[in-house]
Amino acid sequence: MDFTKMIEEAIFARNNRTYTPYSNFKVGACVMMEDGSLYSGGNIENSSYGATNCAERTAIFKAISEGKKKIKAIAIVADQEDVFPCGICRQVIREFSDDAEIIIASSINKYEIYTINDLLPNSFTNKNMGVKKDV
Repeated sequence: MDFTKMIEEAIFARNNRTYTPYSNFKVGACVMMEDGSLYSGGNIENSSYGATNCAERTAIFKAISEGKKKIKAIAIVADQEDVFPCGICRQVIREFSDDAEIIIASSINKYEIYTINDLLPNSFTNKNMGVKKDV
């Protein structure tokens, strides 16, 4: 799969859709849903640090709020190389995918591909709760 468009959108989000007055650490993400639709977002900080939202969750929540329910892939771009999703973001990715590809990019031509299973093995899912859903 060609991830160029996703990485471009993640770079744009990092450069233009973040709010990082405290850390100045900018992260952008672009999520591709099962139907091929793309949603992007940046990290949004808050003076009460617990209210901060990561770029990955910003993009995913935009998609979910538009009725999309299954993640196919997500591209993540930060100010530094090799920035991976935090634990909370990994759990949110898992909630909406069993096999999402996660693209950790530093540029359009330099990236690594992982799966959610690589980054969150043996994870807690709806199956642990006895809940069946279509994801």
